Amino acid sequence: MRSIGASVAPAVACAVCGILVGCSGRGSGHSTGTEGGQGAGGSSGFGGVVVSGGALGSGGTAGGGGMAPGGTTSAGGGTGSGGTSEIGTQDAGGDATAGGRLDAGSTGGTGGTGGVAVGSDRCNVGVYDAASPPKVLSLTGSLDTHDPSAIAADNMYYLFYTGLGAETSTNLTAWKAAGSPLGTPSWLSSTISGVSNLWAPDISQFAGKYHLYYAGSTFGSNKSCIGHATRDSLATGSWIDDGAATICSNVNSSDNWNAIDPNLVVDTDGKPWLAFGSFWSGLQIVQLDDAGKRVETTVTAIASRPNKGGALEAPFMVRRCDYYYLFTSWDTCCKGADSTYNIRVVRGTSITGPFTDKTGAAALQGGGSLIAEGDASFAGPGGQSVMFVGNRAYLVYHAYVKPSGATTLRIADLVWDSTGWPVSVGP
Repeated sequence: MRSIGASVAPAVACAVCGILVGCSGRGSGHSTGTEGGQGAGGSSGFGGVVVSGGALGSGGTAGGGGMAPGGTTSAGGGTGSGGTSEIGTQDAGGDATAGGRLDAGSTGGTGGTGGVAVGSDRCNVGVYDAASPPKVLSLTGSLDTHDPSAIAADNMYYLFYTGLGAETSTNLTAWKAAGSPLGTPSWLSSTISGVSNLWAPDISQFAGKYHLYYAGSTFGSNKSCIGHATRDSLATGSWIDDGAATICSNVNSSDNWNAIDPNLVVDTDGKPWLAFGSFWSGLQIVQLDDAGKRVETTVTAIASRPNKGGALEAPFMVRRCDYYYLFTSWDTCCKGADSTYNIRVVRGTSITGPFTDKTGAAALQGGGSLIAEGDASFAGPGGQSVMFVGNRAYLVYHAYVKPSGATTLRIADLVWDSTGWPVSVGP
């Protein structure tokens, strides 16, 4: 999910982690729906966490877990709206390039474990084949997650979601619960009163480290902060938090945007950027350095819906074949079977825009071409991320099972047609 602007009706956004009776949503909003999740607190998932600049929030350890019961329609969620990096060692294929920067995409950067070299631009990735049209994968296991973000590393798929919870899979289809990567840092709790857990994680790999961005806010407010933690390996070691915000909104300032729903993307020069935003004046992007920290004060608007109450959020950007593609979630999340979330896409030749949809409509004026929407079986697909593995691309998102309204993880093939536009899938 994500948040809702102050001028929009309050019953749209979701509660996180079962703290309110609601789906664990991404942004600051109000609650309805159902979903559990990881609560606030310290945790030891994926090797534990070390927080610089303050102790973790209250709480004990978040346990791992075995396979949860359930099939393709079991309650579940997604892999977090967040960056996802490709790793050439995955069984899905792809060449690993030792060192060097990845090409522009949602998770690029320098790194020792592989990726795609600058210049390849992924023109051979996710190519549409009429004889084998894109499909939604059949998933099993622990699927009850929201706002998914996934990454392939060390012959494993790692998934992070609002809460801040985690899942792992060896084959992309069977998922099991893992421990939470970290609890609410003390710097965040002291900056924004009432923050009890972390929203909308984004996982990526660049500059030789794994980067986990997360958001902290309260429902219905755009007083929010995005934080950042790193580690050298997802298989061993601990997360180290920066101990300070990457960017905040309405903290000792007056901002008409919302610093939640982070997504890291790397440009063709190897420079990292952070896209973010939910409702209010729309989606923004800022430049980062190789340590993943903000480097200047400029905030650039990249998409908005000024005539629709600002109802878009969850930016996720990837680079493919001369274009930056910006995926977003529109309308209402987290109302179970009544959710109207849908996934849209725009594109542009610069990482800061301008972006347009298939018709030429500007993203800053509400442009967006439909990729996935609800049907008779599922409502409200959204909270999306994209994962590249070899020459395959996947759209990772959550939706709501009809008629129960249970949240469930969805993963679909993502392919581009001959005109360079993603082909509709889902829900």
